[in-house]
Amino acid sequence: MRSEFEFIQHIKKTFSLDRIGDDCAILPKDAETDMVVTADMLVDEIDFRLEWTTPEQLGWKVLAVSLSDIAAMGAEPRWSMLSIAVPQAIWSSDFLDRLYDGWFDLARQHNVELVGGDISKTSGKLVVDSMVGGEVPKRRAILRSTARPGDAIFVSGELGGAAAGLELLEDGLRLENELMNCQRDLVLRQLQPVPGLDVSGQLQSRHLASSMIDLSDGLSSDLAQICEQSRVGARIFADKLPLPSDMKQMHFSFDEKLNFALNGGEDFELLFTGSKEKILNAEIPEIHHIGDVTANVGIIELVRDGKTEILEASGFRHF
Repeated sequence: MRSEFEFIQHIKKTFSLDRIGDDCAILPKDAETDMVVTADMLVDEIDFRLEWTTPEQLGWKVLAVSLSDIAAMGAEPRWSMLSIAVPQAIWSSDFLDRLYDGWFDLARQHNVELVGGDISKTSGKLVVDSMVGGEVPKRRAILRSTARPGDAIFVSGELGGAAAGLELLEDGLRLENELMNCQRDLVLRQLQPVPGLDVSGQLQSRHLASSMIDLSDGLSSDLAQICEQSRVGARIFADKLPLPSDMKQMHFSFDEKLNFALNGGEDFELLFTGSKEKILNAEIPEIHHIGDVTANVGIIELVRDGKTEILEASGFRHF
């Protein structure tokens, strides 16, 4: 069965869609600025679960997912449209009011204006569709297709926390229960991710990133996207991957933590490439050098304990 990525490539090729391939579509705005636009759909029991997320957390996450795409382009968000398909039982409660409360909590932090959307009834599950538009200096959007052999590979923040939090939720832990601080922090990484707009802004203003993508599906899958579109390879080092300190207090083995970091997804950190010297000298907080871009097209190597293995893309897929 073909994956969603293969389907997108099929549609792109069949209809000659040259604006598809990055976290956002890039559209001309004026002589100094390009507009970037992203759309994300979240479906109950696929992308979130009402049994463990509050309406406020869902509203926050819906916007955070789209803001992460804007960050991945080196852009600044400006406006959003929000469309929702609502089951009758949810419509008859205060759920939507609370969802918008959570949405606006994050929107106010980044001056995002809600300019429209749509609401419809559904006989199925709750579906939320988020569209966000932003701006970036003319021809300065950071793409997935411009990594170069010899570039260093960096990530912002820590990897694997959202996947670990998801496992805790699936094991029955809830925020309303009495949790250890480390458990609470991991669960919040899953339920209320923080988009990397601050790091993105610093990379953009200093012209530091040669390519970038946000970590939504998992490091293995998202790095494969950069490699495929840039026609390069990559080598990453297991001992350089920044694992959350919260996981050190949990029962997870190193193999489990490594799998969370490589394949778990939903960290919504930034994965980017560029000059190792320039990026490290910029002293941007919370970024980590994890490997290097190679000329071995399409091949991602994982170095662990002095041994090298081929890393296959094994992150989240809908199909």
